[in-house]
Amino acid sequence: MNTKLHLLLIEDEKNISDFIATTLTAQNYRVTCAYTGSEGLSLAASLCPELVLLDLGLPDMDGLEIIRQIRSWSALPILVISARTQEEEKVRALDLGADDYITKPFGTSELMARIRTALRHSSRPAGNGAGQAVYRAKQMVIDFEKRLVTVEGKEVHLTQIEYKILTLLAKNSGKVITYDAIMADVWGPYADGNNRILRVNMANMRRKLERNPAVPEYIFTEVGVGYRMVEDEGGW
Repeated sequence: MNTKLHLLLIEDEKNISDFIATTLTAQNYRVTCAYTGSEGLSLAASLCPELVLLDLGLPDMDGLEIIRQIRSWSALPILVISARTQEEEKVRALDLGADDYITKPFGTSELMARIRTALRHSSRPAGNGAGQAVYRAKQMVIDFEKRLVTVEGKEVHLTQIEYKILTLLAKNSGKVITYDAIMADVWGPYADGNNRILRVNMANMRRKLERNPAVPEYIFTEVGVGYRMVEDEGGW
């Protein structure tokens, strides 16, 4: 019985496609390659892979349209691999439903780590962390049932807003959450699109959580895009 996880790679540059496919195969994944957007959409629907790796610059359609179409019928993980470095492109891809975004050129270790994170999230219970009791990473522990946050064994007192931001990031650890997504989740209809209040809360949180707020260990800024929390090490 073949138990290898099946990944779909949609990339029009054959040398890049061949390199990624070879790398993934060596890591015991099964890989199917598509070289156009239409072919990729067809294979995504017919093969039902565990994850899609998607280049945005395809010859027949923009990769953002592929994300939009896949998200209309499936929640399968989508990892964007693109040479586009503009922050607006990253935000659009993530807001449309991509799970992560990695910019070319990238290292093999980073690619494999991003794939593992996306696959891990896809196997978790639905409902934005439903079923997760505890988040653990390095010296931080978040007990969601007790609403208790500790760092190095010492309780950290957060405001209600700070706690909501932290738990949203923790329950999506390893993934970039855009500024707009955080604002909408925490402030709801009161979010006005100005993320200054989010930055103020984040600065306060970092002073409480990080040994050196200028060199964070737990919550990382993806400049112009959003925040990513260090991967959960075993709260599931």
